[in-house]
Parts: sequence; C-alpha cells; structure tokens
Amino acid sequence: MKRPVANIAKTTACLIFLTTAASADDWTTAGNDAQRSGWVRADTKISASSVRSPEFQMLWKMPLDNEARQGNALTAPVLLDFLISHRGFRSLAFIAGSSGAVFTMDTDLARPEWSRPLGGAAGGGSAACPGGMTANLSRPTAAALPSLGGFAARGRRTPGKSGVGAPKEGAVTLAAPEARAPARPPVSRPRNARIRPPAGRSLRGLSLVYALSSGGMLHALYTSNGHDHDSPVPFLPANANAKGLIVVDNVAYVATSNGCGGAPDGVWALDLQTEKVFHWRSTGGSVAGLLGPAIGPDGVVYAATEQGGIVALEAKSLKPLASSPGGGFRSSPLVLDYKGKDYIAAAAADGSLHLYAAADLGAPAAKTEAFSDNEFSPGAAATWRGADGAHWILIPSVADGKGSVAAWKIVDRGGKPTLEKGWESARMDTPLPPIVVNGVVFAVAGGRPGSTPAKLYALDGATGETLWDSGGAVTAAASGYALSAGPAHVYLTTADSALYAFGIPIEH
Repeated sequence: MKRPVANIAKTTACLIFLTTAASADDWTTAGNDAQRSGWVRADTKISASSVRSPEFQMLWKMPLDNEARQGNALTAPVLLDFLISHRGFRSLAFIAGSSGAVFTMDTDLARPEWSRPLGGAAGGGSAACPGGMTANLSRPTAAALPSLGGFAARGRRTPGKSGVGAPKEGAVTLAAPEARAPARPPVSRPRNARIRPPAGRSLRGLSLVYALSSGGMLHALYTSNGHDHDSPVPFLPANANAKGLIVVDNVAYVATSNGCGGAPDGVWALDLQTEKVFHWRSTGGSVAGLLGPAIGPDGVVYAATEQGGIVALEAKSLKPLASSPGGGFRSSPLVLDYKGKDYIAAAAADGSLHLYAAADLGAPAAKTEAFSDNEFSPGAAATWRGADGAHWILIPSVADGKGSVAAWKIVDRGGKPTLEKGWESARMDTPLPPIVVNGVVFAVAGGRPGSTPAKLYALDGATGETLWDSGGAVTAAASGYALSAGPAHVYLTTADSALYAFGIPIEH
C-alpha cells in the first residue's frame, strides 16, 4: 500500500530537478538571443503608455559582494522567469561578478537566492586585460529567431482566480464549459523553421546556467542551487579577456581580445559532448564590440574585428566561410531577419552603420554616412520591428564623452534595403548600448565614475521621444553592456556592483 506514495514522492522529486528548458521568452545570453538583437518582442505590462504612468518606477536595488576590477564589475543578468525547484517557484536573475563569483537573485521577491565563487585571478590587471571573470553568463540558447509572441505570464506574475458555483449547480470549473461556444477545428499553418514557436512550460531536461571562470574553466551549474552539473571543462587559457559567452546546440562559443593570458584573439568553441575545443584566430585585430559572436538561425557564427571585416564561421568547427572587406568595426555584429532573409549589421570604425546580406559579405547591402567621429565606440547595436512592419537598428553614438542613441530604419528602395536616419535621442552622458522591450527603447547614460551617476531612459521606439527617466535613483556610473529585461522588469548593473530593477510591481 505504500508503493503508490513512494512513486508519487519519486515523481515529485524528479519534477523538482527537471524544470523548464531555456524558454524562447527568457533573456538567456548577452544581447538576449543568439542574434544579439537586444529585443524583447512583447511584454504584457511594459509599453509606451505604461512607462508614462506612475506605476513604472524603480522597484529595488541590490548591492552584491563583488570587487570591481579595472572598471569591470557585474555583467547584465541572464534570466529564468519560471523555475520549479526544491525551494518552490522562482523567477531568477544570474550575474557574473568580476571578482569571480556567480550571483543569483529572486527577482520577484528582491532577495539573494544563491551565490557560487569560482575562483578569482591574481594581480590587479590592466584596462586591456582586467583579469577576473569577464564573460557574461549564459543559459542554453536556440539558434532560431525568437517568436513575436514575447513573454507569457508565468509563475507569480498573474494572480490566481477561483470561484464557487451556485447551489446544486456544481463547481464553476465544471459549469463553465457548457457556456462555451463549440471549439473550432485547429487551423493548419505552415511553420517557419527559422523561427522558434512561442515559449511554453516544459519539463524537458535539466535547467543549467554556464559560467566561464578566470581560470578558463567552463562550469555548468544547476539554476536551482549553483551546484556543478558535471566537472568543469577547460576552455580558455587562464586570465583571457573573454566576452559574449553563448551556448547553442550543445556548443559553447566565446570571443577573446587583447591577447590577455596568452589567448590569441578570435572566437573559441567548445563541444560540450566531446569536450573538444576549436579556435578561429583573428587576423584583423581584436574581436570588436561587447557581445562577441552573433549566430544566425542556420547556426552560422559571425564575428567582427577592430581592424578587419566581418567573418562568417561554420558552426562548432569555426572554419571560415566568407568575410567582408576590411576597414574595422566598433560593435559586435547582430543578425536580423528582413523579408525572410538574414542580414548582418555592425557599426564601422569610421562611425557609419553597415548592413550586409548574410548570403553575400562581399560588399554592404546598405551603409550610412559617418554619424560620429573617431571616438566612436558603441560596443553593440540593437534591432527591432514595429507593429507597422518597420525595421529599426539602434546605435549609441559617443563623441567627447557626450552622445545620443541614433535610430536607423531599413527601407526598401527598388527591391534593395537602404538605411534611412529615423531619429536621434536627446544628448546623454556616455550612452551605453540600448535594448528594446515591446517597442520601448531603454537607454543608459553611463555617467562618469566618481562624479556623474548613470541614468536610465525610456524612449518611444518610433520617434525617440523621452517617455520616462530614472532621475536620481541610480547612484553610481555604469559601463559596458549593462541592461537586460524580463517580464515587467528592466535590469541595470552599475560600477559599484549593484543590481537595479525598474518596472511595474507584480502581484505575489
């Protein structure tokens, strides 16, 4: 008689450790997705109208026990909106700290969940080679383009509902179907293999977050408690300056720059099944930008270099497939879908924006005039598509410490894409790469360490109009790629090792 109870207990234990696979809606890696778009397609609460309301506000600030190294402090968080663990239901943010630890926070309740030290680095480092943990964290990420469905309400984000039926009429849940209209037969629609279906809850596979330590070891950690899923795997030389960690189809990718730790500049790949490491060595200087490689929906890996061009690399093996002419770039590439075809966008060293057809890197399909001077250092771009079908690319522009966010629209001219200037934001003190949530552009004026704190802005994605700003809520400067977003929340990390959450309060 005890066997059924034991089976139930065993099944429950399995469900505790078997949790959601990487959701198509979660911000799973630097830049949100494999394409580094920085774009959250939809959100049930954040919109151009809601950010104007008093309900949109700073929600909380959480200082973390991390020591900054040469201007590096915390990476932008990667997110898991719905986790079932031994501690119950959780919505979590995972951050890499420069001192060598992984920090995990419950974003609903604004409290620490767990932390895991992975070992620091000796010496103070330098601006070019800061040492410590430099790469972002990553959850497994699909190569296919995210769906336009956006975030679904999960976990504690939607209050429960219940009711009591009328006397002698049964429960409302039983009576409700009688009032429903007859179900319509399902409509069969062709599925675009390039685009992921909308995310749903799943209990397939273990939920992991990947971290690259300063010692060059790749750690696969359980999201529920930070314990190792398996033994760490050697990936890079110790103290390499790594950026853009991403895990796609059981392969981890990352870029290295400045020759730190003796690691040649380029892109690295680690087959998680065989533990074999592959390396593409850059001949065009350091890999450009803050986000490292971008990955197309077909799995092709793209990287830009500071003194060369954009290169397309074969998945896993990193064999060169094609490359653009030299000239140098200042941002990581991003991959976007325009009329069913892949295009690669990146900011060039001369301050212009280039757009290449993935099928032909020989020459830009479109490019702009230079819109900044030789101090141009955007780091990363963002892209989004409006409800009207308009495609946008956003770039931070910096000159003499001041700058703005510039928006360019992709317009069809005679069957070919062209780039037209759309809008430019108000002036910002050292703007950082923006992100887009449901048509709202979130941009950060990074400020200056020790003097000017950062400020977060919400801009209308179609006009650049300022809808909201954080005022004096942020008390320290910010740098690098500092933003990410989850349902109803936008997150910002600052140079004093603090995490800020802005957004709309949720029900608990």
